[in-house]
Amino acid sequence: MHLNRWFSICFLVFLAVSGSAQAHKSSGSYLTIDVAPQSTTGRLDIALRDLDFALGLDQDGNGELTWGEVRARHADIAELAKNHLGLKSDGAECHLEIGQQQIDEHSDGAYSVLPLLWQCPKSVQRLEINYTLFADIDPQHRGLFNLRFGEQSQTAVLGGDRPIQQFEINASTQSAALGGWQALLQFGLQGLWHIWIGFDHILFLLSLLLPAVLVYQSRRWVPAEGFRQGGVEVLKVVTAFTVAHSITLTLATLQWVVLPSRLVESTIAASVVLAALNNVWPLFQGQRWTVAFLFGLIHGFGFASVLTDLGLPSSALLVALFGFNLGVEVGQLAIVAVFLPLAWGLRSTAFYRRGVMTVGSLMIAALASIWLTERLFDVQLLVKLPIFGSYR
Repeated sequence: MHLNRWFSICFLVFLAVSGSAQAHKSSGSYLTIDVAPQSTTGRLDIALRDLDFALGLDQDGNGELTWGEVRARHADIAELAKNHLGLKSDGAECHLEIGQQQIDEHSDGAYSVLPLLWQCPKSVQRLEINYTLFADIDPQHRGLFNLRFGEQSQTAVLGGDRPIQQFEINASTQSAALGGWQALLQFGLQGLWHIWIGFDHILFLLSLLLPAVLVYQSRRWVPAEGFRQGGVEVLKVVTAFTVAHSITLTLATLQWVVLPSRLVESTIAASVVLAALNNVWPLFQGQRWTVAFLFGLIHGFGFASVLTDLGLPSSALLVALFGFNLGVEVGQLAIVAVFLPLAWGLRSTAFYRRGVMTVGSLMIAALASIWLTERLFDVQLLVKLPIFGSYR
């Protein structure tokens, strides 16, 4: 009895952490720097939703930003960027000038685009970037960085616990290889982080995994008799989901297949609703791996938005793609490693079969229905929580 109670507490904590927020894509910006012999230029793309949260751009409070409202705060936006973006060349500070902003559409909405021009004391050989944008209000914010010099490029993820990073220009072949491994590691960590804050992806996977330790007989759920049966079901679901989203992540990142962002995000929300409701009114028993594969194809397009918006060159794209996808898979396996023993330990209890399976699935379906409404009709029904840094 005490063991079941302990399992129940752990499982409730796990579900609370997994379902505590909404958005698939966390707060992020895109920084590109071009180093040439005579100049160092760049571009910084910042999501308007993040700028609105930090600066209050919506002057009339109607929930919609106009070009006039954004343009009126250009000086404040430029000052924000200057205060949180530092550049040094061989240890010497570079002076930053910011041009007039423009607006560009990314996969997750409108962004303010700031043209950047640095005046450095001498030719750049070693570049040091200090990136702290939104660090004081959103610890989850990251900057996806693309450094280009001649025919070479390097990529990195800025912010978090690594606000200051250094890059070698005209590096040797050995150093360039090291940079590739560093990029692989950084994008792997970004993929791992992305799956952990991609709450719609997590809840879709959990909705498919919840029945794995149960069997549907005589119109009710009963505990599975052997661990092998539940383990095989989990393996089939996770493998199908992994293969599917890996396919479309690759296709979308390489720009071979492109789908509208609203269609992708709305379908992802709909997949969570259907997977959760299937636990209450089963229609796809024995075929959950098929559902995982079909909807996993759509989830892959959602994952790809992080990389496609960065506009990486082909030389850096494959490294970023491989690292990011590897990180996503590690994140999924970590979720399964926590979920499976808890679910197995509770499968014989009414708490799991009624509380988690029925009530939990209905709560997931209700939350995902709100996401679906927001994404279909471009409305905000849930508030934005600073601790998560994206709309919830």
